[in-house]
Amino acid sequence: MAKITILGSGGFGTSLAVVAHKHGHDVTLWSAFSEEIEHIRKYGENKKLLPGILVDNAIELTTDLNCVKDVDLLIFAVPSSVVRKVANQVKGYVSPNTICANVGKGLEDETLMRLSEVITQELPNNKFVALTGPSHAEEIARGVPTSILAVSQDIEAAKYVQDVLMNKSLRIYLNDDLVGAELGGAFKNIIAVAAGICDGLGLGDNTKAALMTRGLAEITRLAISLGGKIETMAGLAGIGDLIVTCTSMHSRNRRFGILVGEGMDAQTALERIGMTVEGVVATKAAWKLAKKQGISMPIIEKMYEVIFCGAQIREVVENLMDRPKKHENEDAE
Repeated sequence: MAKITILGSGGFGTSLAVVAHKHGHDVTLWSAFSEEIEHIRKYGENKKLLPGILVDNAIELTTDLNCVKDVDLLIFAVPSSVVRKVANQVKGYVSPNTICANVGKGLEDETLMRLSEVITQELPNNKFVALTGPSHAEEIARGVPTSILAVSQDIEAAKYVQDVLMNKSLRIYLNDDLVGAELGGAFKNIIAVAAGICDGLGLGDNTKAALMTRGLAEITRLAISLGGKIETMAGLAGIGDLIVTCTSMHSRNRRFGILVGEGMDAQTALERIGMTVEGVVATKAAWKLAKKQGISMPIIEKMYEVIFCGAQIREVVENLMDRPKKHENEDAE
């Protein structure tokens, strides 16, 4: 039995708490917001994000950061925008023997750092593992068969997380490519927003298939330029996560895109979703990194124009379709 604290009582944090407790671990679920904890305590479930999924009374619910002391596994399940803040808050409590894991998929907005870099910068004495792949919280909590990655440069740390969290409905593979795995998880959200826009516009399956394929080509080029491996982008953290996020209504990135495709401006669409849409921050980050790396990314460039510059959607589609002729495997688009 492992002693686990999960930071963040959103959908993913709650689902991991439920599953880890079900499989015999001592689990604490922390939130910065007392109203979230009181809501779960009162109703026995996270009604907003995981309705119908019971949170057992044996799972400790708290807002006290002392809950990170002397745990075996500390899992970050908070939005990318607050990962550094939370890591900074807990660093005075965390034992150096605690393995830190992160399930968030994004980049730090100002620095463009991957979340592993952010956490290890704040907690340099702790081993780090990223958990990523096609994994909707709603399905993990219900025991729907799911496969993800435990990714670390310390393979023993990754094996530990695999041993602790893997069960009959959650299969975990090992990987050591943090760059590719984290960038795949972050950048696929951009393509999911674009896929939602296709749906909102009423475009067809052909369009979405082309978008997903060419989008994967773009984010793969950028990830490789930053040190990622093509094998990772062709696996669970790349194409696997891309497929599930582009096609499921569980995806808030896709739902955000649908609203934009239907004519809603980006800010209003964000307010309508009412939760973090990581694809928005990731779009800006990928756009900046593409410029820095000299990588041509026409889909990402147009997504940036739509979200941040108010570009007209149908003109964007026409511009993408009307670009010069190319060979499919040309690096320069």
